[in-house]
Amino acid sequence: MTVHQELLARAIDIARQARVNGNHPFGALLADADGGVVLTAENTVATESDPTGHAETNLVRLAGRGYSATELAALTLYSSAEPCAMCSGAIYWSGIGAVVYALAETALYEIIGDDPKNPTLVLPCRTVFAAGQRPITVRGPFEIADAVRVHAGFWDH
Repeated sequence: MTVHQELLARAIDIARQARVNGNHPFGALLADADGGVVLTAENTVATESDPTGHAETNLVRLAGRGYSATELAALTLYSSAEPCAMCSGAIYWSGIGAVVYALAETALYEIIGDDPKNPTLVLPCRTVFAAGQRPITVRGPFEIADAVRVHAGFWDH
C-alpha cells in the first residue's frame, strides 16, 4: 500500500466517523511531506447546521489558524472524495500546495443522484484550481472500495 493509499484510508475512516456522528460521510486530513498527519476534520453540516461544514472547508479553517502560508504550501490535503467547488475555492485561497482524493465527484454524483441533502455541482476540482493564479498539485481519483462503501445506504432515505 502506498503512502497516498494509507492516508486516503485514514480520510475514509474520518468520513465513517462523520457518518456515525450524524453527518454526511466525508473526511479529510492534512499531511506533511513525510506523510505525517498534522490535522484532521470531518463533515459537520448536520450537527453544526452549517451548509459550509464540509470536511475540507473545516480542515482549511483549522489549518489557517495554525500554519503560515509557507507551511501550508508544503502540506497536502487528503480527502475521502474529490473536493467540491466550494471546498476547492477554500483550498485555493488557503495556499495548501497539493490535494489527493479517493472518490471522484462524478462517481459521487452517480451514488447520490439528485438527493437534496447534497446538491452537488459536477465541477472537477482541477477545473476550479486551473482558474487560479497558482498551481496546486492534484492526484486522484484513487479506486478505493471503502470510499464508495462509506456512502452505502446513506443517501437512500
